[in-house]
Amino acid sequence: MEADGNWTLVNEFVLVGFTTDPFLQIIFFVLFLASYILTLTGNLGLLSLVYLDSRLHTPMYFFVGSLSFLDVWYSSVYTPRILSDCVSMDNHMSLAGCAAQFFFSAGLTFTECFLLAFMAYDRFVAICNPLLYAIAMPKVLCVQLVVGAYVAGFANSIVHTGNTFRLYFCGSNIINHYFCDVLPLVKMACDDTRMHELILKATIGCNLLVTTAIIVSSYIGIGAAIVRIRSAEGRRKAFFTCSAHLVSVTLFYGSILIMYSRTNSQHSPTWDKANALFYTVINPLVNPLIYSLRNKDVKAAFKKVWGRFLAHKRMTPT
Repeated sequence: MEADGNWTLVNEFVLVGFTTDPFLQIIFFVLFLASYILTLTGNLGLLSLVYLDSRLHTPMYFFVGSLSFLDVWYSSVYTPRILSDCVSMDNHMSLAGCAAQFFFSAGLTFTECFLLAFMAYDRFVAICNPLLYAIAMPKVLCVQLVVGAYVAGFANSIVHTGNTFRLYFCGSNIINHYFCDVLPLVKMACDDTRMHELILKATIGCNLLVTTAIIVSSYIGIGAAIVRIRSAEGRRKAFFTCSAHLVSVTLFYGSILIMYSRTNSQHSPTWDKANALFYTVINPLVNPLIYSLRNKDVKAAFKKVWGRFLAHKRMTPT
């Protein structure tokens, strides 16, 4: 703490996490460790399949692999810190550490918003122009879209982080959350936050408006194309192509919209932590399942790679 006039400025924070009960901390540690291992295994496994199997070298699976790579990085921003807080008696985080976690959290969240929007456009092209799909979505364009998602995401994060950490934090340094999020930080600010809240709402609102518009317009076009398909089997296959992406978008966007669309009086630490789990921990965990559980191409690629591994193991002398 540092004194500044009548204020005691905060230069470090204490994260409360989920509980202070030692027994419950052990349970949470086991649960989050298992979820983190499954998240890394699922996403790295899916990313490896996309890389190793030539049948998955299509724009659709390029974006799926890019999402898996993003989710590995994304989950690593939160879960290791949660695990550390469950077993450590010292839950302190420096101001610089909080700003760094905040920067990567915001950057990767915005990046995933744009990446999911570009994946919706990819599905629109695949269903509405299947014969021209390879021409309309060349590899160069796919790479540009993914790079663009990261550039847009971290450009917004610079604005978001600079806007938040220009505030002075004073009084209690306890954050009743499991990571440095904007809502508890703003509550700790001792100066006027009206301009901060205006910039915050404009930044989040503009980005959600742009990405949501891309997703909604893409699915309006997809819906119109599906209606024109005469056979029930053709309509089922077309819908199945988009179902995984729809579930992923609903989980990710739904939890974010619920979090940031409510007024300050409607927020509570317990509710905010539970809601944030969906887009920080659960979404990266279930995305590999969503995109592979009922996907014949991914299952075939797994069997092929696993068969090669077993054959190589049998041929290797012991």
